[in-house]
Amino acid sequence: MEALRFPHTQSPHFHCSIFTPPTFNYTVKSSAAGVRRTAPRASSSSISAAVSRAAASHELPLVSPSSLTSEPGCVLPKLPSPGENGSLGPSGIEYLTGILSAKVYDVAFESPLQLATNLSRKLGNNIWIKREDLQPAVFSFKLRGAYNMMARLPKELLDRGVICSSAGNHAQGVALAAKKLGCTALIVMPVTTPEIKWESVERLGATVVRVGDTYDEAQAYAKKRAQEEGLTFVPPFDHPHVIMGQGTVGREIMSQAKCGIDAIFVPVGGGGLIAGISAYVKMVNPEVKIIGVEPNNANAMALSLHHGRRIMLDRVGGFADGVAVKVVGEETFRLCRHLIDGVVLVTRDAICASIKDMFEERRSILEPAGALALAGAEAYCKHYNQKDQNIVVIASGANMNFDRLGQVTGLADIGGRQCEANMNLHHF
Repeated sequence: MEALRFPHTQSPHFHCSIFTPPTFNYTVKSSAAGVRRTAPRASSSSISAAVSRAAASHELPLVSPSSLTSEPGCVLPKLPSPGENGSLGPSGIEYLTGILSAKVYDVAFESPLQLATNLSRKLGNNIWIKREDLQPAVFSFKLRGAYNMMARLPKELLDRGVICSSAGNHAQGVALAAKKLGCTALIVMPVTTPEIKWESVERLGATVVRVGDTYDEAQAYAKKRAQEEGLTFVPPFDHPHVIMGQGTVGREIMSQAKCGIDAIFVPVGGGGLIAGISAYVKMVNPEVKIIGVEPNNANAMALSLHHGRRIMLDRVGGFADGVAVKVVGEETFRLCRHLIDGVVLVTRDAICASIKDMFEERRSILEPAGALALAGAEAYCKHYNQKDQNIVVIASGANMNFDRLGQVTGLADIGGRQCEANMNLHHF
């Protein structure tokens, strides 16, 4: 029987080569030293060109986000994989046991699954919210996967230190895990990262390096530094131990649910969270639908599933910065292609409307990526005129700069009116 066998530092399904980009100038901020060193950054065009060359070496086609469109709430189907039967075979057992034994509860807690009474009444379905935005210190699910991988590293690798690339929440997870495990952490973040996220990383004692305009550019730099300095790269999504850590969210949902669950809506960036949740849920109850949600201008997973292979977006919208990736993971795509039921695309305005809905429901403010699953579930219920279902949405994060609230408020009103118009249309 073939089983997952992978070293501590790299997945067998993760073979992205490390290219040699142009020399980077960068901004370094170190909370530990209390010193700020600023130098001109490399132009975004030179970094983007290097990222594109890396993609070309793997023959990933460049695709425009606008090449795939759908009605609001419509579940985009996936292209079936050869011999697909909804099962991962032996590796499914490996993931199930890995999730059950995941080392996450030294830093995370079992977040509550709360019934959204007002939203349930509004949508005619029982809407359950999995509150990963309440996780301590980082306010996101990302600490689960980061800690699960890092806690399994041998001491000699921890002593050398770790490095990661992140748009924010994974960075906080790695920084917290490093603090807990007593190792150093170098965090590479895009220059577009909200201040609240990189300042939180600094407060946890990690060193922050800000490079590039997108996650993929930051990742290219981080992998180069890891190779040059002997650091362990902690990927944000494409590693079995990271996926297993995120999969504990699915295990908790299935144990907490007071009734049969019909569907779980999951935000999708690189795919680690939805891969982990589906790996567990589909093993214990294959009838539960797992539906991903992406912004319509950051839809790398939907397009990859549509084409039957991973693609690279030629550009990516950054409003929901936590899911703004150009390429999904190799292993996460393999899992999603086998297991998930489809993807819903939502607009920026719909995301803002869901941020407002969550505030009115729980007096909590989610970041755009954190409200993504709720936006998808709302659009789905209205598009299909779905009623009397038990639907779970993942509130995945709450790290938003305060100065964005004005923009969100204005867009939320537009998104709310659009949703109401769509609901009236589908009632005819």
